[in-house]
Amino acid sequence: MTTLKSNVIRAGAPIGAARAAVVLVHGRGASAESMLGLANAFATSDIAYIAPQAPSGSWYPYSFMAPFARNEPHFGHALTMLSDIVDDLGKQGLPAERIALLGFSQGACLALEFAVRNARRYGGVAALSGALIGPEGTTWDYPGQLAGTPVFLGCSDVDSHIPLARVHESANVLRAHGGDVTEIIYPGIGHTIVQDEIDHVERILRSIGTSEG
Repeated sequence: MTTLKSNVIRAGAPIGAARAAVVLVHGRGASAESMLGLANAFATSDIAYIAPQAPSGSWYPYSFMAPFARNEPHFGHALTMLSDIVDDLGKQGLPAERIALLGFSQGACLALEFAVRNARRYGGVAALSGALIGPEGTTWDYPGQLAGTPVFLGCSDVDSHIPLARVHESANVLRAHGGDVTEIIYPGIGHTIVQDEIDHVERILRSIGTSEG
């Protein structure tokens, strides 16, 4: 594990030698270290894992469905942080099409929101128990196209934090932005990660930089 900046840690393959990079975005009250632990579930040795740490363990203070203004300036800072990481990886030889964004819970919401606001061809986007950010009635009419980016949304039908209707809405928005979206709703599991989600993400990671990706 290597510290890149005071709030970003790295594991896995060296960036200069990596086939791909995964930006791991933790949930509320969690840590960058916990997301690097998730990386151990993937049987990949040629991927660099980048895990930023939110101040005080939270990317923004209120619900992801609160009015945007209530979550500022934290929300804007979090989006800028992801943009800086993606830009920095590009300068080190890993363009967006070789970068995957993976988040859980609040981190999943942030990863999806960043992807739709900065749409381009990524290596992949995976949201585990998350959905696009904004109050009811939000429209995500941002420029750019995901251009076939593999997108995975996995969530429970009884997640106490993520309304099922918003997951469906998010999948439709991401498809409209050109994402190749797989949405799987898991009955009765609650707010957690299951092996089937890990398997779907691993398939995306294995495809980056190959003839499949």
